[in-house]
Amino acid sequence: MSRATDSLWRRARRRFAAHKRALWSLRLLLLLFVLALAAPLWSNDKPLWVSYQGQSYWPMWHDYHETDFGGDFDTPADYLDPYVRERLSSEGNRMLMPPNPYAPNTLNDFDTEPFPAAPNAQHVLGTDDRGRDVLARLVYGFRDSLLFALGLTAAATLIGVFVGAVQGYFGGRVDLFLQRFLEVWGGLPELYLLIILLSFFTPSLLLLLVLLTLFSWMGLSDYVRAEFLKNRQMDYVLAAKSMGVPDRAIMWRHILPNSLTPVLALLPFRISGAVLALTSLDFLGLGVPASQASLGELLAQGKDNLDAWWIGLSAFATLTLMLLLLIFIGEGLRHALDTRRSDAP
Repeated sequence: MSRATDSLWRRARRRFAAHKRALWSLRLLLLLFVLALAAPLWSNDKPLWVSYQGQSYWPMWHDYHETDFGGDFDTPADYLDPYVRERLSSEGNRMLMPPNPYAPNTLNDFDTEPFPAAPNAQHVLGTDDRGRDVLARLVYGFRDSLLFALGLTAAATLIGVFVGAVQGYFGGRVDLFLQRFLEVWGGLPELYLLIILLSFFTPSLLLLLVLLTLFSWMGLSDYVRAEFLKNRQMDYVLAAKSMGVPDRAIMWRHILPNSLTPVLALLPFRISGAVLALTSLDFLGLGVPASQASLGELLAQGKDNLDAWWIGLSAFATLTLMLLLLIFIGEGLRHALDTRRSDAP
């Protein structure tokens, strides 16, 4: 990368840091993402640590039976069972439970209120129509949505950059052939193909990631193609060609770093688009199974249970917050990468 390009990125970092709303949005999103990744440590139905009769147990990493703690049944220990909790909290025994003692699919058989239950002391955000803790499902749904969006954006970006770079750099018949291919591929009915393929396979995040990647890269390739068409005529590219530098080195070491401005500026918006795509499919019942935590599934529950306002409202607020933070980050990146602006915010 040339000194001029390196200086450009330094100025972009300064302009982004000066954009306070984008900077704080990035920090807040990273904090929420880290908390969501660490969800098994603070939202789980298994203790972090148990001390029983002077011996330490680690239920998060190993399954124990009720007989291991003096019970009568050789079944997996239910740490929400009052009997088990009493055994592990008496006579010098200790149990360290997470702050929210529920996993996304935990069904507490000892809840006294019918579900869906409104927010209470046991469930901060209430329960859904199957008795599962809404807070736990929100946290895990937020984590899976963001991980899915990051994976889809990364895969689509790599393919889009590669195809757009090949089109823009070589031009001619290569560009013409790929343009016709894009026109045919882009004309396929994406939603119908998703419905057909999902009927043959068991729905999962990995399957959705593969299927959506097949169609998500085309828009980005057009931007990269335009940047390569422009930059391949620059003097530094012509000089590199005259010196016998291989095409691959010219494309990836010289032209690409100077063509990443639209790619980087679009990344937050592509991430938000991936989040909305997954949420929409889950809302329609075409996404992940109902047993897996999902923001779209919670929104569908909220639609079907309008009297249980806490389900739809909490899912809508979580989705809105995530999308707003991504939009603010995208605005900051667009401001930082706009060479027509000064360093002032």
